[in-house]
Amino acid sequence: MYMFFVSVKDYYDTRGWSDLSIFTRIGFLAEETGEVARAIRALEIGRDRPDEKVQTYEENKQELVEELGDVLGNIIVIANKYDISLEEIFSAHQEKLMERYKA
Repeated sequence: MYMFFVSVKDYYDTRGWSDLSIFTRIGFLAEETGEVARAIRALEIGRDRPDEKVQTYEENKQELVEELGDVLGNIIVIANKYDISLEEIFSAHQEKLMERYKA
């Protein structure tokens, strides 16, 4: 996981994308989240607009994978900006859920 985190950081750095303001980055994250929603809609109920291409389930699933990757890429850039590792994010999230939903 760490190598992926570093390679995404390097990729974004070489293109100058990491230098964009955090507010621009949040806008990109919101945009990509909308694209995830659209991909899930295609998987669950299909395309319903005449200008949308009809695809197979596997093609729609691959689109969702790609859009989730775009969301993750934006999260990685945001985490890098504040020197937060993905491991730290996952751990904090797990601890929060375990505390919240104690048996």
